[in-house]
Amino acid sequence: MPTSSASAASSTPSGASGPPTTPASTTPSVPSASRRQVLARTGALGVGIAFAGSVSEIFAGTAAAQGLGRSGYGPLVPDPAGLLDLPKGFRYKVLSREGEPLRSGEGRVPSNHDGMAAFRGHRGRVNLVRNHENRPNAAIGVPTVEGLTYDPGAKGGCTAIALDGRNNVLGERVAIAGTAVNCAGGPTPWGTWLTCEENEDKAGTNGYTKDHGFIFEVDPVDPHRTGAVPLTAMGRFQHEAIAVDPRSGVVYETEDAFLKPFGLFYRFLPKKPQGGRGSLRAGGELQAMRVPGVPDLSAIQETGATFAGVEWVDVPDPLAKETPIRLQDFGKKGITHAQKLEGCYWGDKAVYFVSSFAKSAEGSAATHFGQVWKYEPHQRRLTLVVVFGPSTDIQLPGESPDNICLAPRGGLMVCEDGSGTQHVYGLTKRGEVYAMARGRQNIGTPEVPEWGEFAGVTFSPDCETMYVNCYTPGTTFAVTGPWNH
Repeated sequence: MPTSSASAASSTPSGASGPPTTPASTTPSVPSASRRQVLARTGALGVGIAFAGSVSEIFAGTAAAQGLGRSGYGPLVPDPAGLLDLPKGFRYKVLSREGEPLRSGEGRVPSNHDGMAAFRGHRGRVNLVRNHENRPNAAIGVPTVEGLTYDPGAKGGCTAIALDGRNNVLGERVAIAGTAVNCAGGPTPWGTWLTCEENEDKAGTNGYTKDHGFIFEVDPVDPHRTGAVPLTAMGRFQHEAIAVDPRSGVVYETEDAFLKPFGLFYRFLPKKPQGGRGSLRAGGELQAMRVPGVPDLSAIQETGATFAGVEWVDVPDPLAKETPIRLQDFGKKGITHAQKLEGCYWGDKAVYFVSSFAKSAEGSAATHFGQVWKYEPHQRRLTLVVVFGPSTDIQLPGESPDNICLAPRGGLMVCEDGSGTQHVYGLTKRGEVYAMARGRQNIGTPEVPEWGEFAGVTFSPDCETMYVNCYTPGTTFAVTGPWNH
């Protein structure tokens, strides 16, 4: 499998006899260049980005915030292998690509690599769990495995990759199969992965034999210990991501609904808040967030806007037997909706969640190009801390944040899910945006190129490696370099 350095003259993919024919100076190009693409080609990424917010709030008091002094790692260097452009001094290794044989012999690596997390293993090993956002028309579904398959009619699921301390692949296997449209999810404090179905189809539709729209727990070391059991009490809806409060055990959940009324922000109060593998099967109570006086979060445009007295309302029918949850009757006061609720994570005694974008033309109260919200449970307080993107030109960088994680030197790493050239962006504690990686795999044509989005960005437990997926063609990268220098 190929390994590349951003400062190397060339890189030779596995099976090739010499350097690739792509010139080192080649970069993605488009017939009609937007400003986003002009910046990408000139290496001026980060220039002119409209960004507002107090990112320092996110990292106050966290070890990750220490030592943040620079705004980035320098311009991206074109990759001679045509896979991934990185700053000088950084290298990547391709860990897995769709269509290759799984090391377990269970079949081929599935398509549509999405959310992912890295877990500490024994003797310096790392265990990755990777989602596959497969719909019924997916090119390569997750192979069905006895004891790990929920619905044989569904093609989604997760795979697990075991790595040694040098990111050499030791094993790759199916972790759960027969689920649908596994988009994101999140890790638990007890070392398992909660994979989320971004789908709410019922049995008998699209070839499915069971209802979908659930969360499933996945053990990264031995998936048979968790099996394929839907955590039904956590709700049936178009799940996106979760974050667990390690103190209380409360699980926060985002809903990425496609049509108005848009999704809700939820919390799940488990009956066994002490946690542990399998504890969520005991059930609990599902509630949705109500911000008094704010029916739609997109209406809030000013960073620092704060709302006290946030309320949580019991969900009438968590299984959505007749009516999707977001359409259910929450009483005269209603409930708070938001378009494109996606990334979700816990940090500094608060939960943060992402609204990737909102468009008034699609039914939102206002238009924005990405928000990060902070909810503080003890104060019942919600604050808008980050706003991405410009107010007038959606082609500028910074549009449509999706998967998101903390970076080793402080700040965030954000997977872009927009149009044109696709990047992993860094966002510093001071609010500066810089390009960390640029995808080079053209899934379009030479005349009309197209690049797959990035997804699943996460760091190894020792913060020495960034793992990230290219959604299409499904590719998992390990990126190493001077992260803490």
